[in-house]
Amino acid sequence: MHAAARALQAERGRHEITVPLVAARAGVTASTVYRRWGDLTELLADVAAERLRPETPPVDTGSLRGDLAAYCEQYLEEMSSPAGRAFLRDLVASCGDDRPACRCDLYIREQIGVIVERAARRGEPTPGVGEIVEGVMAPMMYRILFVADPVDLADARRLVDALLARGGGQPRG
Repeated sequence: MHAAARALQAERGRHEITVPLVAARAGVTASTVYRRWGDLTELLADVAAERLRPETPPVDTGSLRGDLAAYCEQYLEEMSSPAGRAFLRDLVASCGDDRPACRCDLYIREQIGVIVERAARRGEPTPGVGEIVEGVMAPMMYRILFVADPVDLADARRLVDALLARGGGQPRG
């Protein structure tokens, strides 16, 4: 089902995709889609969540600042693209408990957790994962979703630098 939905997304605009079209492409009946996902929004959100699941750990640059900046720049670049924005809109449209958007929050927190743990092992002061999500990821997401101007990758580094300059974090060991 995911492969069928992804193929149709590559071929058509979002407004042209329907449950019967996805079902036909996947070789199943539309009722199969409705039973599993309920509606097209849920299916597309599930497809988006799987696309956003990280396949590798974040890059290890040797420092908290470098790791966070690299992760945030990559995230910003991917999610501010037209395809990334469409995925995020599908996720937001499906918000609710235990929905695909919640899985994406988990993926982000897991990746940031890896970065924080690495920094802690090096003895660097580290902000908490929640502090990074609120201070860096949330403002980036706002820009991606609601600001029409193109997003500048330097914004990611600026947000990371601002968080770390505020003295966020404690030495961990």
